[in-house]
Amino acid sequence: MTQKLRIAIIGAGRIGYVHAGSVNDTPNLELIYVVDPFEESARKVIADFGGKYSSDPVAVINSGEIDAVIIGSPTPTHIPLLREAINAGVHALCEKPLDLDIKKVDELRTLASSAKINITLGFNRRQDPQFKAVKRKVEEGQIGTIEQVIMTSRDPGPAPQSYIAVSGGIFRDMTIHDFDMARNFVPNIVEVSAFGANSFCDYIKEEGDFDNVSVVMKGANNEIITIINSRHSAYGYDQRIEVFGDKGMLQISNLGHSTVQLSNKDATASGEPYMDFFLERYAASYRNELKLFIEGIKQGKVLGSTYDDGRAALILADAAHESARTGKAVKVNLN
Repeated sequence: MTQKLRIAIIGAGRIGYVHAGSVNDTPNLELIYVVDPFEESARKVIADFGGKYSSDPVAVINSGEIDAVIIGSPTPTHIPLLREAINAGVHALCEKPLDLDIKKVDELRTLASSAKINITLGFNRRQDPQFKAVKRKVEEGQIGTIEQVIMTSRDPGPAPQSYIAVSGGIFRDMTIHDFDMARNFVPNIVEVSAFGANSFCDYIKEEGDFDNVSVVMKGANNEIITIINSRHSAYGYDQRIEVFGDKGMLQISNLGHSTVQLSNKDATASGEPYMDFFLERYAASYRNELKLFIEGIKQGKVLGSTYDDGRAALILADAAHESARTGKAVKVNLN
């Protein structure tokens, strides 16, 4: 009988709950600890998926009772907890971003790159079945050489002001997923131009952030990547991508609860609303992300997004932040 891999989840918010569900659904895993300073939040996760409660993540990582940790706590804790995991020999799946300060990311880079543990970054969209299908077809050469990538990512509505205030801004918080997805198709990006506006949300403007942005980036082989983001979308969660090459094009449309469409005198091809919550839209990708993390532990290598992928996405986010405020294109080096 295969021995179960013992897991701790740090952070019992929405992401932590989703990860707990994924652990529960994955064979040969056991949820040992749920860690959060707010016991009530942790108890809700434990009630549904089991485990013990702790408020001390460092003690849990060093307890000897776990083999792997899923870090879904606030961003400033990510680097310190990864350092603890490396030193304790505990495998780590860490949510994005690594940190809001690239200097802190670089300070841990050497230790992370030489670590004997598996460090996987939580860029779950790479593991979405739709995006993986596009990636596979690109690798098969079905559209030839990539020339353009166009991504649209719009949330149904903005996060609360309390979250916006500590998020690091839209580029580091929201667009960072698109930066990672851009590198999934064009790994070597060399230049970033970004534009930001305040179109509808007063409290986002009060926090010195944008609610509506676009980014244009150039790859080393003259690929052009365009990203469009908004903090709101009246018709639900808007997630689309187009990859254009010299032999064709691949596209992903938004997902709804049903593919049924109605045509009558009032509308043509009218369908049900799109999914309106990111955890619902990407439920499968979170499960796939965990499976790949576990398989990587077995194989002794990272099969998902790496520490350096997380670093590269943050470099692009910082460049977009600078460009949007200066009006100038920013050269980047992701090495």
